[in-house]
Amino acid sequence: FVLWYQSLFFHPIRYQAAQMISRRLAAIATVVCASSVSAFAPTQQHGSVRIANTELNIFGGLKGAFANDDDLGKPQNAGLTGGPKVNENVSINGKPVNAVVGQKISQVAASARVKIPYSCKNGDCGTCVVKINGRNQKACQATVPNGKCQISVN
Repeated sequence: FVLWYQSLFFHPIRYQAAQMISRRLAAIATVVCASSVSAFAPTQQHGSVRIANTELNIFGGLKGAFANDDDLGKPQNAGLTGGPKVNENVSINGKPVNAVVGQKISQVAASARVKIPYSCKNGDCGTCVVKINGRNQKACQATVPNGKCQISVN
């Protein structure tokens, strides 16, 4: 570590990084030293009994660093509030499948184990053309609409 740290001073950009590391290490050392003063507190006298302070309060200054902030309020659920919008009126070659509105047709077909031929998966070649409600569309680009959706793969 010392050799690596010393090698930082021979390059101008590394020198700036080394200065930043030095400042951060000094700040951490200051916090640790300031909080560990009570770790070496002298023993206390209670009547005729001497009580030694065995508490190691090295990180006492950082005690509240990881505490919850009460100003944030009640935590909210980070997931979907209403859940995904599922379209149950989707069928592939007459087989009913569950699909999410906006999901790609290629993913719906794969989950239903229906094979669709692909070459580019970008919509350039046209090998993945399927009929969605009677209209030719590319499965790699088309998405599941709201309402009834009949997909037929040739």
